[in-house]
Amino acid sequence: MPVQPHPVSDPPPSDAELQSAAPGPPDVAPEPPPSLDDESQSTAPIWLQRISLFILVIFCVYLGVIMAVVPWWTSVWDENSFFLNHPQLLAVLRLGPVRGIISGLGLLDIWIGISEAVHYRETTRAYPPA
Repeated sequence: MPVQPHPVSDPPPSDAELQSAAPGPPDVAPEPPPSLDDESQSTAPIWLQRISLFILVIFCVYLGVIMAVVPWWTSVWDENSFFLNHPQLLAVLRLGPVRGIISGLGLLDIWIGISEAVHYRETTRAYPPA
């Protein structure tokens, strides 16, 4: 019977396996990989940062408006076919405090979107000297 390839990669080798496979004398430890400083790590381009911020703000504000308005819109909230099929859930979701909590989460979501836009700071890419 042929052997099937593994769908996932093999686990990383242990330290003992790395030392036994490393060339040179066995008493010399392999050098650790060079660490990247905060300044040398590359960041996303500015245009990508701006687009992702724009999408995040639009998503947060849109979702927040929906969550703040829909619980008080009776033709959508009270006559929802999903809620009508689950009468116990409908009884809970018709309560004013539950609607208020959901609307409060919507207002919080709007606040998060606006706060992200106001506190946005661009990070520039650190290019190595030529």
